[in-house]
Amino acid sequence: MSPEPFEASTMAPVVIPRAEHTVSRSLIDENSLKVLYRLRRHGYRAYLVGGSVRDLLLGRQPKDFDVGTDATPDQVRKLFRNCRLVGRRFRLAHIMFGRDSLIEVATFRRKPEQDEIPTLEEGGLHFAENVFGSPGEDAFRRDFTINALFYDIDDFSIVDYMGGMQDLRDGVIRVIGDPDERFAEDPVRMLRALEFAARLGFELEPSVPPAIERCAEQIAAASPARIREELMELFRHKVSGQVLQKADKIGLLEFLVPDFKPSRESFDLLRQLDMRTASGVAVREFFILAAMTLHRFVQQVQPEMTVGDVHKLANHLLAGHCRYFSVANGIKHQARELLIAFFRFQRGRGRRGEQRFLRHPATAEALELYRLWCETINSDRDQLESWTRALAGDLGDVKSAPKGDGKRKRRPRRRKKPPVADAVADVVDVANNKSEADVSSEGTS
Repeated sequence: MSPEPFEASTMAPVVIPRAEHTVSRSLIDENSLKVLYRLRRHGYRAYLVGGSVRDLLLGRQPKDFDVGTDATPDQVRKLFRNCRLVGRRFRLAHIMFGRDSLIEVATFRRKPEQDEIPTLEEGGLHFAENVFGSPGEDAFRRDFTINALFYDIDDFSIVDYMGGMQDLRDGVIRVIGDPDERFAEDPVRMLRALEFAARLGFELEPSVPPAIERCAEQIAAASPARIREELMELFRHKVSGQVLQKADKIGLLEFLVPDFKPSRESFDLLRQLDMRTASGVAVREFFILAAMTLHRFVQQVQPEMTVGDVHKLANHLLAGHCRYFSVANGIKHQARELLIAFFRFQRGRGRRGEQRFLRHPATAEALELYRLWCETINSDRDQLESWTRALAGDLGDVKSAPKGDGKRKRRPRRRKKPPVADAVADVVDVANNKSEADVSSEGTS
């Protein structure tokens, strides 16, 4: 069951003392500790918040450390010379330490009452996201109970308003409040629920999947740029195949990635890609785009096609996704090159231009895509091995491809037309010769 509605400002949290949890200051980023301590010295509450607390309790290394406080953004800026304020919807303080370290500080917020919200003319558009509140009110605004845990630098305790500690122990992803209402507020929470379940190996609380089914269509209204970044997170966290297949089963995928055509082969290929990423190979967007398009490409490409035809087909298949998510032409170009190279791998060796193809900068990465596909369908192993040896420099004895199977035919050589001046001279010579012949014939007669 989801937590019952409550007055967040008056609800007492469960406080877990330092002796009863595993979060140590030695595990927390040094710059985050500096921010926490300075806020505390100046009389403000200072908590480590969000995913960093969750990950530390699970024994994982957090990606970043965010700070929550009752100091306003302007008060934070006065305490830190290396601070700048960003955002309109969420007014945040970014505290910079050198070029590579940034600590995000957010003031505790609450949901405003209806009569507090000004009109659009008075600035109501961003007002609702910038009403400051208490830690309890801030916890209630968060998405899932496991993300609403706070670490108090004052006494090193864990502050739990929403029952997140118990859900961490039970391995449950639970929405704070009514799932339908929270998904309507921010539809991307549906995708994040599936992502956290996959990343952490947790189960969705029973009320969550039906709520996603009911609200699935609403995710189409979310910003494509934000969806694009969330999709990249799935691939970075090595859970893309699992999450997208679950999204398809639950009815979310068709609204999440409209141009993606789900199939068993596509999901298996994405799982292969996740395993590749887990082995330490960084994943890049153009490779992801080619992988998500590959099964449709394989279904439509024909061995007798020319490379020009394949170029057009790849462009056609990539166009919808790239247009919807505003993908740069450079990324689209790289994905297209992988698909064209895949076609050349698939139709075999001994073709015209093979040496030039093997020297192409995209060939090695395209061979990785071909390898993942061969492992997905458990086929073409011998051909993969032959191409792998060729790319390593062992060309071996390869028979030339038979004629008439799609090889480009050489155009017949055209005869050059004579220049205009030469053509005129030829006409004059013909006329002169004719007149001379006429004169001689008259003399003879």
